[in-house]
Amino acid sequence: MLIDAQESQLVLVDYQTRLMPALHEGPLVLANALRLAQAAKLLQVPVWGTEQNPSGLGENPAELKALCRDTLVKMQFSACEEGLSEWLRPPAKPVQGNARSLPRHLQKPAQAAPERSAIVLAGCEAHVCLLQTALDLLEDEFDVWVVTDACASRTERNRDAAFDRLAGAGAELVTTEMVVFEWLRSAEHPQFKAVQALIK
Repeated sequence: MLIDAQESQLVLVDYQTRLMPALHEGPLVLANALRLAQAAKLLQVPVWGTEQNPSGLGENPAELKALCRDTLVKMQFSACEEGLSEWLRPPAKPVQGNARSLPRHLQKPAQAAPERSAIVLAGCEAHVCLLQTALDLLEDEFDVWVVTDACASRTERNRDAAFDRLAGAGAELVTTEMVVFEWLRSAEHPQFKAVQALIK
């Protein structure tokens, strides 16, 4: 099953300035998160960010934050506990006009926004906030794709244990290049050269 750009949203979890220096391969992981966000912008995939206790851990880097539609500030480790699922699954639009005065059997049902249920997820720390957010998203019936080379923990052991658990729970483990080339699907895509330049 390939990742479809039309059905995707990108969630970037807690790439915070005071946290990143302590993480294994922090600079590489942040660079991959930026590549994902830039490719998502080019391909019109919505990008969301989260920040865990930013007064203690700092904010996400400005260049990453600028690529996000919005950033959820949280204290819970799982962003879903603070409303992320509601951001990712917008409510149905209310019925317009005089339709409310019609008998119920004549009313048109409320129109839901087109659903983008494939959540491409990356972030820090892999075994804490990313893991708990991903497990909650799976429970909320999203399809979750975890971008392994854009995730980090302080130790490789914690990061790898998170990946094992996520795979067992039903998340798909992918890499940055897998995501962007599946979003593109073809070298004939109008944004192919622009996205390819992000990878080179």
